[in-house]
Amino acid sequence: MNIKSLLLGSAAALAAVSGAQAADAIVAAEPEPMEYVRVCDAFGTGYFYIPGTETCLKVGGYVRFEVGFSNGENAFNGADWDSYSRAQLDFTAKSDTELGTLTSVASVRFEANQDVGYTSNGSSNGAYINEAYIQLGGFRVGRWLNWWDANDLPGEADNLGSNRLQSISYTYTGSAFTAGVQVDELSRPAGVGGQNVGVEAVIQAAIGPAKLELLGSYDFGAEEGAIRAIGSVAVGPGTFYLSGVWSSGENAYYGVSDTAAGEAAVAVAYSFKATDKLEIIPEAQYTWNTELTADNEFTGADTWTAGATINYQIVEGFAAKVAVNYFKVEDGADQVRGLVRLQRDF
Repeated sequence: MNIKSLLLGSAAALAAVSGAQAADAIVAAEPEPMEYVRVCDAFGTGYFYIPGTETCLKVGGYVRFEVGFSNGENAFNGADWDSYSRAQLDFTAKSDTELGTLTSVASVRFEANQDVGYTSNGSSNGAYINEAYIQLGGFRVGRWLNWWDANDLPGEADNLGSNRLQSISYTYTGSAFTAGVQVDELSRPAGVGGQNVGVEAVIQAAIGPAKLELLGSYDFGAEEGAIRAIGSVAVGPGTFYLSGVWSSGENAYYGVSDTAAGEAAVAVAYSFKATDKLEIIPEAQYTWNTELTADNEFTGADTWTAGATINYQIVEGFAAKVAVNYFKVEDGADQVRGLVRLQRDF
């Protein structure tokens, strides 16, 4: 066998082996297309489409550190100051339907301080539901900051009512006029009233630089009610606020035991931007008849408070708040109280 024959035979063998390997080669599957998160701008900033759906989701919240102080007796477990931390997570989902915008909100708070068996929300449980509701158009069910809680003056000195309740409401919203009605579950201990209901109604109007809100509520278990008005108008470099509230007797919306309030109160505030980052809010309130008799009649001393709240935006999403208020009981004790707060919103 000569060299030429040997080379030709080797080439043929290599070709046969290469052909067999090519026939057995594994072809990789094409990768599945990846669905990237899409921005949803139909409901404002911060929303994105949940992959595979037409529902828009927004995740937000804040982290807060706060120190409260007061020279009043037993203001903070016998001390004159106390601190706490809070983390709040807010999940808002929205989608368009043939009946209007469908919204769900889940807001959860986690709180902690160094006090044994006590947290700033008044219980031994450091986690609780802040808001949880479903809304379709103007119809809403669940738990949320109702009108008594969500709308008040911008400072830290006023005491005009506060509530989160299990509720059903309907709100009509126009271009300059809003009206709503709400039915609340009011629960009291057995033998004191048990399960009962309350009703709220609100009217809000905006006319140029002025806004007005009139709110009324009735507690069927206590057979007492309360009304409140808040007005605001742009004046000079800021906004002037005036509010008045009156209660017929102790009730779930505005009364002595729940809000440390009284029979009636009037409050004023002025909020103005000193700079792009600095807001200053002087505020004052006078409250009449801050105690109750055995037959649910208002009595007791009047009180008044005056102070200021300073809000300062350190950087985008990070702000500080300082509030100092002087509180005086008619012919009685006085207190200096307030807070220092750092909060990061996201």
